[in-house]
Amino acid sequence: MEKRLPVPVVNGLRKLGQDICDARKRRRITMALMAERADITPKTLAKIERGSPTVSMAGYASVLFVLGMTERLSGIADAGHDLTGRRLEEERLPKRVRHPKPVNS
Repeated sequence: MEKRLPVPVVNGLRKLGQDICDARKRRRITMALMAERADITPKTLAKIERGSPTVSMAGYASVLFVLGMTERLSGIADAGHDLTGRRLEEERLPKRVRHPKPVNS
């Protein structure tokens, strides 16, 4: 049984695949050459360009490397862009901070 992905995930992968396809074509790189450089099969490259969720992240990363776009990978889940996480963290901050009372011995 195939796992159903949320629609935004499917749409995001499709857009990523189309963007990769467009970038490859702008560089005038054939599918065969791109697959060879990324050390993947042409069939896998075709799946990537369709935005298939069955291709490993390493496959997508290899193709991005060939295109010279690997710097974008490091920012995918960057904490600096995690607005929800930062908001939740701020909610847990204490309202005020008290200094500990000195202990008399």
